[in-house]
Amino acid sequence: MKQNTKRRLFWLGLVISAVFLYLAFKEIKFSELWNTLRQTRVIWLLPGLAIYFIGMLVRSWRWRYLLKPLKSVSIRTLFPIINIGYMGNNVFPLRMGEVLRAVVLKRREDVSISGSLATIVVERIFDAVVVIGFVLLNLGQLVSLPGGGSLAKLGSLATWAAAIFLAGLVVFILTAVFPKPAQRILHTIIGKLLPEKWRKPVTQFADRFLDGLMSLRSPANAFMILFTSILIWLLETGLYWSVNQALGLDLNFQQLMLLNGVVNLVLLIPAAPGGLGTFDAAGRAMLEAYTISSEIALGYTLVLRIALWVPVTLLGAIYFLREGLKWTTDVNEMQAQAETSHIKNPKDDLNP
Repeated sequence: MKQNTKRRLFWLGLVISAVFLYLAFKEIKFSELWNTLRQTRVIWLLPGLAIYFIGMLVRSWRWRYLLKPLKSVSIRTLFPIINIGYMGNNVFPLRMGEVLRAVVLKRREDVSISGSLATIVVERIFDAVVVIGFVLLNLGQLVSLPGGGSLAKLGSLATWAAAIFLAGLVVFILTAVFPKPAQRILHTIIGKLLPEKWRKPVTQFADRFLDGLMSLRSPANAFMILFTSILIWLLETGLYWSVNQALGLDLNFQQLMLLNGVVNLVLLIPAAPGGLGTFDAAGRAMLEAYTISSEIALGYTLVLRIALWVPVTLLGAIYFLREGLKWTTDVNEMQAQAETSHIKNPKDDLNP
């Protein structure tokens, strides 16, 4: 991606975040917000954080299944890399943490960057399907909330999003099941659309990307990826429940599932790192729909943001520093860092 394009996307994300932050803090009585935050029973956050990090272990388990066709990698190796990736998404623009994960895996296990990126794309599609499923399973509850007319539109958006992500998943599964025809089609498209100097590196990248989809060829693997994806998001909802207890609210688990689904659906909107603004405005709006006051709704969202953002970012930063990596968002520099591992693969190029 060109530097100018990255810069424009970065500033666009900041503008979007600024708009949503305004909506999140609009007409808030800050003295009441502060009282809400002061009354938070922090002890209740501890079980939620334990549940959340069990979810991170399950993410490592799922990634192990996705990587199986490329290389058998232990959960012990993948857990720090998962945390580094989440730290990267929280502090770097354009979700560069995903690329960072692939770079560290390349350094550690010599798995091709393009192949591991394919597994991460599959992860994100399964995540999206489950999160949207949370919304669709509770669609009746969503429509019955105050302001149900506007929320029904969100339900309609979720339906369309589910159709799109499911279609993408079907394409990936067909590509994995029929790799040779998919490879021929990709090579034909590359040959017709790209200049000659780019064809070879892009073709090599595409071939390794196809390798990363091979886990979907096994029904057992595909089932485990779906099962672990559902488990991951149920565990993350456990942190929502923990914050609910910390603030003395009485939301039930179904309501928290819907909240989790809606917030993460809104996070599809491009914004500053960590969903700054979009997360906060969506959380406040949903909790207000549950007839919770604006200050308590925003207080809940801010405590949840801290619980979701701070521990994993700190842990990821520790693992990142132990890797001896440099702080950068430049893809070429990341690629160069990946090649400082013991075994090098000069053919694996991220940026043709």
